[in-house]
Amino acid sequence: MAPTPYSRPGVGYCTPAAQAEIAERPSAAGGASAGNTRNVTLSVNGEQHRLALEPNAILLDVLREELGLFGTKKGCDHGQCGACTVHVNGRSVNACLMLACMQEGAEITTIEGLARSAGYEQGQHPIQEAFLEHDAYQCGYCTAGQMMTAAAVLNDRAVAADAASVNDAMSGNICRCGAYKNIREAIETARQRMQGES
Repeated sequence: MAPTPYSRPGVGYCTPAAQAEIAERPSAAGGASAGNTRNVTLSVNGEQHRLALEPNAILLDVLREELGLFGTKKGCDHGQCGACTVHVNGRSVNACLMLACMQEGAEITTIEGLARSAGYEQGQHPIQEAFLEHDAYQCGYCTAGQMMTAAAVLNDRAVAADAASVNDAMSGNICRCGAYKNIREAIETARQRMQGES
C-alpha cells in the first residue's frame, strides 16, 4: 500500500542493510564514543540547526533533548501511541521510529511550528483552536500528537471529505483518558473551517 500523508513509517523506511547496521550499533543511552558523531543540519519549524549527533540518535530524542521542543511527547517509544507525531515533509510520522541523521534535507514540523508552517502567522492552526473549543484533551499528553496527525489528515482532501475516513486515519493516536468524542468533534470543526477557507 502506498504511503499516505498520515502514514506511520517505521524501520521499514530503512534499507535492510541499514537496519542491520543500526541493530549492531551501541544504543544512544549506552554511551557510544564521541568519535562516532556526525555533523547534521536539521530544518525544524523553518529554522536550521547544526548538530553533532550519534548515527543512531532518534529524532524524538533530538527534538526534546537537543532542541528543547518538549511538545513532542515520548509515550510508548515503539510507534504505537502517536504521542510523538511530527510532520516530515508534510507527512505525519512517529518521531520515535525515525533516525535523526536520515532527516537531513527534510522539513520537520513539530507542534510548536504547526501554525506557522501552515501559513497561520498570527494565532493558531484551526485544529489547535478547535481542540481548545471542544475541550479535546484531559491530561494533555497525547494532544500534540493528535493535533499533528489531524492536521496532516485534514490536508489530504480525499480523506478529509469523509468523516469516517478521518476517524480511521486517526486510529494510530491513542488517548488513554478516553477523550475521543471531543477529539472527533474538534477535528470535524477544524475540517469544516479548513474547507471553508479553501
